Amino acid sequence: MSRYVQDLSRAMSQDGASQFQEVIRQELELSVKKELEKILTTAPSHEFEHTKKDLDGFRKLFHRFLQEKGPSVDWGKIQRPPEDSIQPYEKIKARGLPDNISSVLNKLVVVKLNGGLGTSMGCKGPKSLIGVRNENTFLDLTVQQIEHLNKTYNTDVPLVLMNSFNTDEDTKKILQKYNHCRVKIYTFNQSRYPRINKESLLPVAKDVSYSGENTEAWYPPGHGDIYASFYNSGLLDTLIGEGKEYIFVSNIDNLGATVDLYILNHLMNPPNGKPCEFVMEVTNKTRADVKGGTLTQYEGKLRLVEIAQVPKAHVDEFKSVSKFKIFNTNNLWISLAAVKRLQEQNAIDMEIIVNPKTLDGGLNVIQLETAVGAAIKSFENSLGINVPRSRFLPVKTTSDLLLVMSNLYSLNAGSLTMSEKREFPTVPLVKLGSSFTKVQDYLRRFESIPDMLELDHLTVSGDVTFGKNVSLKGTVIIIANHGDRIDIPPGAVLENKIVSGNLRILDH
Repeated sequence: MSRYVQDLSRAMSQDGASQFQEVIRQELELSVKKELEKILTTAPSHEFEHTKKDLDGFRKLFHRFLQEKGPSVDWGKIQRPPEDSIQPYEKIKARGLPDNISSVLNKLVVVKLNGGLGTSMGCKGPKSLIGVRNENTFLDLTVQQIEHLNKTYNTDVPLVLMNSFNTDEDTKKILQKYNHCRVKIYTFNQSRYPRINKESLLPVAKDVSYSGENTEAWYPPGHGDIYASFYNSGLLDTLIGEGKEYIFVSNIDNLGATVDLYILNHLMNPPNGKPCEFVMEVTNKTRADVKGGTLTQYEGKLRLVEIAQVPKAHVDEFKSVSKFKIFNTNNLWISLAAVKRLQEQNAIDMEIIVNPKTLDGGLNVIQLETAVGAAIKSFENSLGINVPRSRFLPVKTTSDLLLVMSNLYSLNAGSLTMSEKREFPTVPLVKLGSSFTKVQDYLRRFESIPDMLELDHLTVSGDVTFGKNVSLKGTVIIIANHGDRIDIPPGAVLENKIVSGNLRILDH
């Protein structure tokens, strides 16, 4: 058989395979469409339009999911970003502040991503309602920060919360307590999408309710949903109508994400006169951040690359602190007019994150999500700013909670700053074991939060409790083996110590 005939038959069989895949894909889309139409018929009339928008959004995402296969970056095209595309914060700060800082602030809106529950820390309800410092919750601290800004500069910076169907009701109940604060608070909900069965790729939900057996059938599709849901809520147009120009978006559990006047001034008064539509705050990686998304140059544009998009063979290279030195803090400054324009042109392009989950009954599902920072490549004149580590202080676990509750930080007008008494600017590495995972267990194990000003590293494992006024210095490792218990007595000073075994009272 000639080479030509071989090539031709190979091409035909490949063509046949891709045609077959295309038929399967079309049939699957049709099946999903029918399922979604069935679900929509169960929506009560007052929820019909809203549900229709959600399901239409899901269909678009699902269509893209079927079209795009495998990691969505071609590793060979990834380049280091050009020098001037990631500016050092010091350079931005060196420009100083204008006299009319109030008029600049009046064009800003603070948006907090408030869709998450406190389940990973053993709490029910919105994560933002967990107490983090002196009885203050994440939400309390946020409101205090913005109120302080508004009072200091006589401005009207509003707070917008992007809730999910999981957090909306509980958050709205709490908002009444801020009625007398000098902060206008708005909320809108991100979309509600159906989880899909990993095998059949069909929605798990049978109707629109999310109670009973349907509780786990729905999910909020990641914070990349902010663009569509903000626009659809009508709030985007309202704020533009009030003369607002930029939003500062961040996770509500990042206690370092406060309004920065220097970055705001850089946006409002660009040095080259060319307005910047999107700023991503990045910071230097440490060994703890190797999985964080990084900014790269890709096909001539700044692009956020997440670990999930990296081909397996290159994951170690991606984690390298020497090649990719920075990661995304998810503190973003975005032009409202640009969001409106891109939303109306259907031109916001974000990679799909496929998040596998196992439901309580053992069913394997996937949820399709997007990340807010991934849209950076759709905006004009985007910029990264390399900010100090202090702007990234997320509280994801009780180990993080211990740091922010301790004397390492002082609290002023809702903002946490590293204590001046701490001799070096890095935060200690803290690892609390599984006995501390839930907030209520964690609180029960500390009679008071230890003095940690001179701590470098703390590891605690097993059944351990701390008395009042304990001091931890240097490297401290406390391990109670299974069946043992260690009580650190009041007033103990542990410096460069390893404690193990079964100690109900410790000499010091």
